[in-house]
Amino acid sequence: MLDRSLEPVVELARNGLNVRVVVVFGKHKLDTVGYLARYAGIFHMVFVYQDESQEPGLDGAIRCALPMTLGPVALVLPDIVVDGPGAPGTLLAALDRTAVTGWSVVATETREPETLRQMGALAVTREGGRLSVEAAVDKPADPARYNAFWGMVAASEEEAHRLPDVLDGRADSPLVGAVALLAESIVNYNTAAG
Repeated sequence: MLDRSLEPVVELARNGLNVRVVVVFGKHKLDTVGYLARYAGIFHMVFVYQDESQEPGLDGAIRCALPMTLGPVALVLPDIVVDGPGAPGTLLAALDRTAVTGWSVVATETREPETLRQMGALAVTREGGRLSVEAAVDKPADPARYNAFWGMVAASEEEAHRLPDVLDGRADSPLVGAVALLAESIVNYNTAAG
């Protein structure tokens, strides 16, 4: 699963991009740190320990990682895999699109309520020949207005500090107005959504 989620990152590195992967781990993920050694010759890795008592949850993990990032930032989760023939190129395209609005998402369309309740739900519309995010919320109680969910998020260097807001329902989502790129399939291995 981890190898599959990193396929787009490996593709970026093999295409000549200077890639830094910031891995956030806790004491229960020490085996993962050892496993990732296989990527040492492919891209640069930085490991950050997440003290859950200080920074709990995924938004805390993002906050721990942000000081180690440079340039545009992509949020690639190890249990969510973008799938399909064009999957390796989607991360590069998402990073390129951050120049348009500061944000982009790799998403897949669905109207399945249970899937949308478990994911970062999006209302995606077509504006002037491109897909754009009209509304975004993480795990909505009422998914009726949403037609897609994201599997990867990319932010420009200037906007990356707002990545935790993607998951924080108390703040306006920075994904509103983001460029959306559609993937054939996105699989969440924790929920089997996709």
